[in-house]
Amino acid sequence: MSVTSRTSVVWFRRDLRTIDHPALSRAASEGSVLPLFVIDPAFSTSSTVRRAALAEVLDSLNRELGGTLHIAVGNPVDVVASAAEAVGAESVHVSRDHGPYGHRRDAAVAERLRADGRRLVGTGSNHLVDPTSVTKADGSPYAVFTPFSRTWRSVLAESGNTALFDSPSGVDWITGVPGAEPDPRAALALAPEDATPSDDAHLDRSTASALKRWATFRDEGLDHYEERRNLPAEAGTSSMSSALRFGLVHPARLLADLDPSSPDHQTFESELCWRDFYADVLFRRPETAWENLDRRLDRIALDTDEQARERFTVWCRGRTGFEIVDAGMRQLLATGWMHNRVRMIVASFLVKDLHLPWQWGARFFMEHLIDGDIASNNHGWQWAAGTGTDAAPYFRVFNPVTQAERWDPDRTYRSRWIPELDTAAYPAPMVDHARERDEALARYKAARSG
Repeated sequence: MSVTSRTSVVWFRRDLRTIDHPALSRAASEGSVLPLFVIDPAFSTSSTVRRAALAEVLDSLNRELGGTLHIAVGNPVDVVASAAEAVGAESVHVSRDHGPYGHRRDAAVAERLRADGRRLVGTGSNHLVDPTSVTKADGSPYAVFTPFSRTWRSVLAESGNTALFDSPSGVDWITGVPGAEPDPRAALALAPEDATPSDDAHLDRSTASALKRWATFRDEGLDHYEERRNLPAEAGTSSMSSALRFGLVHPARLLADLDPSSPDHQTFESELCWRDFYADVLFRRPETAWENLDRRLDRIALDTDEQARERFTVWCRGRTGFEIVDAGMRQLLATGWMHNRVRMIVASFLVKDLHLPWQWGARFFMEHLIDGDIASNNHGWQWAAGTGTDAAPYFRVFNPVTQAERWDPDRTYRSRWIPELDTAAYPAPMVDHARERDEALARYKAARSG
């Protein structure tokens, strides 16, 4: 083990890169560095494909760090403190995590480190504008996206997190610390026969791969983004969601390539803004990770009995008889990814046609989506359920048939994911959409009126 007179730990979390990483650069400027990743037991409920994706990314980061990444399994409070003690580190550097769980976890880790005479130092984040930075003139938060986005752009222009810089050079990485698990797959309890994510998962294993994907989209797809982003059979989106979720790239890298005068680029910028908006809402109201933002909707009548559980299972397996819904669910189960337009359709179907709790669908997504992000996922579900940030969303009920006809007119997407389409093996629609739409609106109206 090589340790200089002043050492620190860089605790990687959702920032699995070395460029545009202020916490890493700060630590490297102070002396030798132990690069650490902690596999939290809380991640154990994730699907095999989700865990396999993380293993691939960790393996890539480890190679980029010359094989020095210290991967440990256990409670972060104990693991981080032990790693810092093992190398005599004065400080542990992190990118700030604004999620409810991450915020609580970091507070507990900071308290433990303070007891040992050490510090948890947060520098930067994976947002363009950190939560609580965008407020109304009176300092109160926004609850609707459009006015938030206008102020967000002003804040971003003045002081946003837009700095871009290379990896620190000549870093003295600390190696040989006991307790490391050299194989990410083993650390994540993956069996040798468990498959790695396919190309259909839209997963980049490294920063270089993610930037290559972005360059291709920037040059070939960005100028047609508004026109093609809702077509699930086409490569009309950037497919950068997993790279952003794992922090292979900072959103500032994408923002820097946008032309503010282009409507297509403006639309893409809005998608980056949505990430910050939902993070802001969740940070201010952490209970809304699993509770309704609009508490009036707590009164809505939901189905949760045994029959409801059976309908949920049908939805999970992609056997509803509604082609666009089933194609999306099968894409998710096979790849760990689903097209964004289809995510909205399948979410609307669950809560408006089947009258099931949005939390059931949000939890299933978080277990299976490689790009699963608690703020964007769960508040996206609240948007679909009419319980979240939209002004009057409960009137929005997607018709899965007309949505399929509009966005997949040639049935290319549906045919790819439903091989038995147009055969007797494919089930009939499990519900009458028109009737369930009326039922949903009646339930929402009753709940909102009290």
